[in-house]
Amino acid sequence: MPELISAHSNPTIKLIRSLRQKKGRDESGLFVAEGIFHSGEAIEAGWDIEMLVVAPDLLTSEFARQLLENAARRDIRIVQVTADVFATLTEKENPQGILTVARQHLASLNDLTPENFPWGAACISAQDPGNIGTILRSLDAVGAAGLFLLEGGADPFHPSAVRASMGTIFWKAVVQATFPKFTRWCRKHGYLLVGSSAHAGQDYRQFVRGGRPAILLLGSEQKGLSAEHLAACDTVLSLPMRGRVSSLNLGVAAGILLYQMEFGSNQAGG
Repeated sequence: MPELISAHSNPTIKLIRSLRQKKGRDESGLFVAEGIFHSGEAIEAGWDIEMLVVAPDLLTSEFARQLLENAARRDIRIVQVTADVFATLTEKENPQGILTVARQHLASLNDLTPENFPWGAACISAQDPGNIGTILRSLDAVGAAGLFLLEGGADPFHPSAVRASMGTIFWKAVVQATFPKFTRWCRKHGYLLVGSSAHAGQDYRQFVRGGRPAILLLGSEQKGLSAEHLAACDTVLSLPMRGRVSSLNLGVAAGILLYQMEFGSNQAGG
């Protein structure tokens, strides 16, 4: 078994701690996924894993022990640390004693076609990493292929994004691109671009994708879709608002629209 690290100043520990910050993630190309479930998803997905970090005193799950045995069989590096060192690496109040340090991976726009990416979503400058993770989770739930992050925005490998994704970041394609490159790709491959706006004339419940290649385009939390973005859409949908609020959380709105795109019929609701 590997040596037990007890020094808070150990270089490996300092590296892992640096991954909480975007600068550390950018410089190393690594990110952290906390917990038994996320670590198991990373291993099962065949992700490029730099190391599993384990606090033996905190591991109480038989599944976690089996996970470590599986990792050892795959020659994944296992680093053991004391419980107090592990506490400095985790953001959870009751850590499970295991986390994964993995290498970042983004899909290439040029590699995607309707054959391997039949439909998905795109966010323009999403600012909340938790929303990115939530949308990835919803994309997985409806069987969509992945997510485009356009014009910058939050880091998909931020700990909050990884945590909110519930492991789907290891299974769904994530692409970063500019809006012009994205729209050219959509037109080249015949994707239907579906926008959303509170001022749109079409109720989302009337929309039927009918199995066509399509991308749901979502604006940022603060600004929504601009006139330029809306003009690029083939159709724009609205979500009815009956209360005092004028908009929904980005992740919530995305979930509603994604479910309509996959399971909706042409019967408008009341």
